Amino acid sequence: MKAELCQFCLRSGILCSKCRAKLESGEVTKLDLEIARLLVSIENEYPLLQDVYFHGTVEADNILAILVRRGDMSKILSYGGKIIKFLENKTGKDIRILEYNTNERKFLEDLFAPLTILTINKIWLPDGTVETRVILKRRDRKRSLPNINAMREIAKKVKGIILRVEFAE
Repeated sequence: MKAELCQFCLRSGILCSKCRAKLESGEVTKLDLEIARLLVSIENEYPLLQDVYFHGTVEADNILAILVRRGDMSKILSYGGKIIKFLENKTGKDIRILEYNTNERKFLEDLFAPLTILTINKIWLPDGTVETRVILKRRDRKRSLPNINAMREIAKKVKGIILRVEFAE
């Protein structure tokens, strides 16, 4: 696995001066370090993880969004969800895998999966701010809905998007 931190630091647990500086400056968080070390620890079991580029993590409520390079999301999801289950067991949080440098629509689709996005609109407000309105299809009332506030917070932290979420039948 590739990451902002060097392989030696991820495998050994001892940070070199460059990686320590990244941690102290806030470029990398302790949570990023923890998740990257977990992913490195299982890459022998799941060889596709060796090609994944890990950008970082974003946490909101009890949801942990793991940011990877475009095209790497399928590699993490490819083992029948075993990697996600492993991470959920270790962290005690719900895990979302999101592509870091992708367009806004793809990012929102991944964020709200398995719900279907019907439409995405931009709303320009009088104070000059722009909100993104996402209308989701409510498939099954019995299916548990994702934590909308956490999804808003993740979108704000990762892409700087202010979300307004609505549901349509």
